[in-house]
Amino acid sequence: MTTWPAESRRKRAVAEVVIVLALSLGQSALYSIVNIVQRLSRTQALADQTATINPPRAEEPIFDLIYQIMNIGFGLVPVVLVIFLLWQPGRPPFRALGFDLRRPARDVGWGVVLAAAIGIPGILLYLVGHALGITVTIVPTALGAYWWTLPVLILAAAKAALEEEIIVVGYLFTRLREFGWKPWAIIGFSALLRGSYHLYQGFGPFIGNVVMGIAFGYAYQRWGRLMPLVVAHFILDVLSFTGYAIVASIAPGFLPGT
Repeated sequence: MTTWPAESRRKRAVAEVVIVLALSLGQSALYSIVNIVQRLSRTQALADQTATINPPRAEEPIFDLIYQIMNIGFGLVPVVLVIFLLWQPGRPPFRALGFDLRRPARDVGWGVVLAAAIGIPGILLYLVGHALGITVTIVPTALGAYWWTLPVLILAAAKAALEEEIIVVGYLFTRLREFGWKPWAIIGFSALLRGSYHLYQGFGPFIGNVVMGIAFGYAYQRWGRLMPLVVAHFILDVLSFTGYAIVASIAPGFLPGT
């Protein structure tokens, strides 16, 4: 078996991180940066512009459903990729990342605490940012009121939670530690990345997600477990996506975008 020199292994690891991010949330960050620049170039104020998180993908409901499921499924491929890359012979990475079911009650409990700690200030930050004109009007979903709408939104929330926490925290923390980065440098980089791919929503969500990234990064550094972060993220997105959809179906026109 050929053994790669240490410098070559490091260069390959750096290239691996770049490729993973280019295929996933790093790509989203670049699109988001260009998007906010485009928004700022318009005469219309940011607060008068709209960003839809879960848009319809076809006019026909059945094809919209098919496209939604495909989008969620293919969106999880980078998650499978990083699990594969972290896998070592005889040592699956799930326990090392704290992405397992060894402590379900504690993980759910801390997930709820994190969701409350991030969600309530996040709503206030959104309202303040929108009032100041630095945040766009966010529409969590523009899907029609079909039998499959809520299940799809729940799956979309699960996809976002898995994608962001496993890649931006679990995978990135693992690799940056191997590169010799200090803990706060890792937390800061991860938080800035998290904020950057939310820039299309405006500067309020950017700030909010950087703060969320710092809190989540510190929690992972302290607990060594991804499950509470995944649970918290899932709760936040489920409440946002499905809550908006339910209100939109009960009281059309009450919320923006409905």
